[in-house]
Amino acid sequence: MDFLKPRYTPMNRRRRIYEGKAKVLYEGPEPGTLIQHFKDDATAFNAKKHEVIDGKGVLTNRISEYLFQHLNDIGVPTHFIRRLNMREQLIREVEMIPLEIMVRNVAAGSLAKRLGLEEGTQLPRSIIEFYYKNDALDDPMVSEEHVTAFGWATPQEIDDIMALAIRVNDFLSGLFLGVGIRLVDFKMEAGRLWEGDMMRIVVADELSPDSCRLWDIKSQDKLDKDRFRRDLGGLIEAYSEVARRLGILGENERVQTSGPRLVQ
Repeated sequence: MDFLKPRYTPMNRRRRIYEGKAKVLYEGPEPGTLIQHFKDDATAFNAKKHEVIDGKGVLTNRISEYLFQHLNDIGVPTHFIRRLNMREQLIREVEMIPLEIMVRNVAAGSLAKRLGLEEGTQLPRSIIEFYYKNDALDDPMVSEEHVTAFGWATPQEIDDIMALAIRVNDFLSGLFLGVGIRLVDFKMEAGRLWEGDMMRIVVADELSPDSCRLWDIKSQDKLDKDRFRRDLGGLIEAYSEVARRLGILGENERVQTSGPRLVQ
């Protein structure tokens, strides 16, 4: 019943737990929950490039909700519970693993540069890479040996993370292909969800054009954060196009930029 639901508490009266480059985490309404607020900040190169783009947080929230809800529906464990409003979602509190898991299907970005591959080259198979989450070090690439030696994750957890990454890649690739978009690569994060004495690895953080490279199949137009990284412009238009193709935005609907704002 509705009256049993915890009341929504405005942001300025909630305890801030953590603030990242694109999101803020607040104390949730119940133990074991958090509220994830999506900011309008666009960052690249570990925040060396930074801009506030009105409406971006609304789009990343809506697209991430859509993708996480679908993952939940097919049995992929995630931290997502439900969207609360245009900029916020209710999530389970997890112990984040300090790794960015990069799944690559097509050569692009740092992989193309590192190995001298032409951008757009189909890879022989999907490649999973690990990066240590540390802005001061520019998120260096690490091997499984590093991950286990420094205790960031156990061998079993690495197996679980890789199995999750493959399932997410299979799902996202098919979903985007169905709406004329090529999933070039994506960044995933994972966390430990504790339920009593039981722990399982779940998909956490966000999945959106901020963390995926998405190219239009016909035109090869970039529909992701590379528009900001590479000064191509049209970021909101590109994100809106992804939302429209997924059925999140109506054909002529424009993103509403009002709603809960971050209280400084």
